[in-house]
Amino acid sequence: MRVVLGIESSCDETAAALVQEDRVIVAQRIASQDEAHRPYGGVVPEIAARAHAEILTPLIAATLADAGMELGDVDAIAATAGPGLIGGVMVGLVTAKALAMASDKPLIAINHLEGHALSPRLADESLGFPYLLLLASGGHCQLLLVEGVGQYRRLATTIDDALGEAFDKTAKILGLGYPGGPAVERLAGEGDARKVPLPRPLLGSSEPHFSFAGLKSAVLRAKQAGIHADADIAASFQQAAVDCVIDRTGRAVAAAGPVTALVVAGGVAANKSIRAALEALAAEHGLRFAAPPLALCTDNAAMIAWAGVERLGQSDPLDFAARPRWPLDAAAEPVRGAGVKA
Repeated sequence: MRVVLGIESSCDETAAALVQEDRVIVAQRIASQDEAHRPYGGVVPEIAARAHAEILTPLIAATLADAGMELGDVDAIAATAGPGLIGGVMVGLVTAKALAMASDKPLIAINHLEGHALSPRLADESLGFPYLLLLASGGHCQLLLVEGVGQYRRLATTIDDALGEAFDKTAKILGLGYPGGPAVERLAGEGDARKVPLPRPLLGSSEPHFSFAGLKSAVLRAKQAGIHADADIAASFQQAAVDCVIDRTGRAVAAAGPVTALVVAGGVAANKSIRAALEALAAEHGLRFAAPPLALCTDNAAMIAWAGVERLGQSDPLDFAARPRWPLDAAAEPVRGAGVKA
C-alpha cells in the first residue's frame, strides 16, 4: 500500500501527515500557533514563518515515529507550494525538497486550495467527479466546478473579503479574540439573529460573485451604535453570512449543470449553521451533500498528503518555486477589487 508524506505550512498551522492510497491516515500531527498570534488579533507572517522553521523538522520526525516508519518507507513527499504566506510556504517546500533529494523520492508540489478541494474525497471514497464545491476559508471564498484532479472551473469568487476573513474581523470588532470564526459561532448561539438589521450584499443579484466587506462594515457600525448586545450582533452577522452563501451557491447550482454533489470545504466549512443551510440547499435541488469531517476543514497536512496520493506518478522539479498566489482556474476572468488574492 503506497503512502505519501504531506507537509502543510501555508499560514499559521504547522502540520505533517502520512496517508495511504486506501484513504487511511496513518499518522498526523498539527502544531497550532494560536497563542503566538492571539495578542495581535490575527496572523503575523514573520512570526508564523519563524515558528514553522522551528517546529517543522521535529514534527515530521515525530509523525514518522508515530507510524513506525522511516523516510525511506514513503512513496512520495507532497508539500504545499502556495498560495499562502510566502515565508511559511517556503519553509515547508524547502523542507520537502531536502527530504525528497535525501531519500530519492518524488516531490509533489500541491496547491493548498486543491488540498481543500480534494479533501472530501479523502473522507468519502464514493464522492465522484464532477461536483460543485464551495471553498470558504480565511483567505478564499470560491465556487468551483471540480471536474477532476487538476481540472477546476471557477464559477464565482469574492470581490473583496473572504467569508472567513469577515468572521475574523467581526470577532475582532466584538473583542472575541483569535481565532475569530469559532468564537463568533459560539457567541451567535446566545443571540437573536433578528435583532440587528444587517445587509446581505449581492443578495438576488445576477452578479455571480460574493462580497462581504459591506457586511463587515455594518457590523462595526452596529457595535459603535452601542445599542445592541454583542450576542445579537454575532447572531445577526452569522445569519446574514448564511443568507449570502445560500443565495450565491443556489445561483451556482443552477449554472453548474449536472453534478454528483454539493460539497463544502475549507475552514468555514466547520461552521455548523453554514453546513446545515448548505445541506438543506442540496436537498432542495435533489443533490447529495458532502463535507469533510471537522478535523479536515481547517488547514492540515492530511489533505495535502491526500492530494499527493491523487497525483501519485507525478514528480515536480526540485527548483519548483513557492507561490504566494496560485489560482486553481488560471483561465478564470480577472477578479475585481481586493479579491485578486483569490
